[in-house]
Amino acid sequence: MKTDRDLNYRLYIQRNDGFTRNSFERELSFYRTVQAGDVESIKKRFEIIRRNFLEGKGTLSNDPVRNMMYHFVTSVALVARFCVEGGMDHNTAYTLSDIFIQRADKLNDVEKIIELLGEMQLDFTERMKLLKKDNVVSLHVRKCIDYIYEHLHEELTLTALAKQVGLNPSYLSKLFSKEKGMSIKNFIIRAKVSTAENLLRYSDFSCLDISLALGFSSQSAFISVFKKVNGITPKKFRELHYLDVMEENNNKGSANE
Repeated sequence: MKTDRDLNYRLYIQRNDGFTRNSFERELSFYRTVQAGDVESIKKRFEIIRRNFLEGKGTLSNDPVRNMMYHFVTSVALVARFCVEGGMDHNTAYTLSDIFIQRADKLNDVEKIIELLGEMQLDFTERMKLLKKDNVVSLHVRKCIDYIYEHLHEELTLTALAKQVGLNPSYLSKLFSKEKGMSIKNFIIRAKVSTAENLLRYSDFSCLDISLALGFSSQSAFISVFKKVNGITPKKFRELHYLDVMEENNNKGSANE
């Protein structure tokens, strides 16, 4: 591959410098927190990371402002997609994404871009919180769904979920199926596959990274479940959709020039 030489050199430099990227699980947890509408957690998280925002993040440009702008665009793109997955109208999410990117494009100060990033995260999270209130389900089912999304990287069983929400497993199973129209097991599978689809579309994380982060026993197990749901492998899905996303972003950029 043409990038192997550059890749190996950069990995060598990072090892020598002691650079460690933020874990995949940590990034996934952040997007799930926005999707869940957890406003207080997002506020607290931002106050912590803003002190050294670029820690654990790669260098996308040698120009500090451009580097921060690239991180901003990446973040808002993924936030919007996870919110769509969580039930936000896609026109609303993508238009809101465009608005924030256009606002960031006018800034030439790193700290101001970071401030706008915090505003963007909070805006999406507050909208998801309101959306969750409108999508009424019982308290126990809501707690169950929130727990599922917050622990997709773990083995999720009916017994463990019932213990978390304080219900008998059999009763929780019936209540969940009644309110969501599917079993807990199928909901978990859909949540994991849907998350994987987003990551295959909008990130360059490997199938192995995704499978481990989503709690699959192995990469082959992940591929099997993904193919059963979508009819194609994760690799084929990325080949079909990742380039479409790049083209979409390029077209947006051309339209805004």
